[in-house]
Amino acid sequence: MRKAYPNDITREQFEIIRKDLEGARKATHPRKYDLYDIFCAILYLVKEGCTWRAIPHDYPNWRIVRYYYDIWAEKDDDGISLLDCILRKLVEMDRKNNDRSEKTTMLIVDSKSVQNADTAQSKGYDAGKKLQE
Repeated sequence: MRKAYPNDITREQFEIIRKDLEGARKATHPRKYDLYDIFCAILYLVKEGCTWRAIPHDYPNWRIVRYYYDIWAEKDDDGISLLDCILRKLVEMDRKNNDRSEKTTMLIVDSKSVQNADTAQSKGYDAGKKLQE
């Protein structure tokens, strides 16, 4: 039994996406590792921004995690990967459980981007230099 990490999803959440993940690769023999652990390792990697080899040893070997990541991150003809679809499904489910609309309706733009938006073509912008008038 491995240690639980803050980025792990629950087993109930995972059961919603299990079939999607299992269908990505033809099962020719029984799996040695639980897909739940592999998926949680990928979530850890994405959240922490660490290198593959820095994935904690509680998770399966980083090579196994990378193997599944490569399969799940492969984009289809529409440019959408299985991971994109699954993460979208989890977000929509969480929003629905919190009595919110499944689709997001707000956009946040940082103030520096807005300041620079109308002059970007003519002047350019470098945060380390003073603006030219």
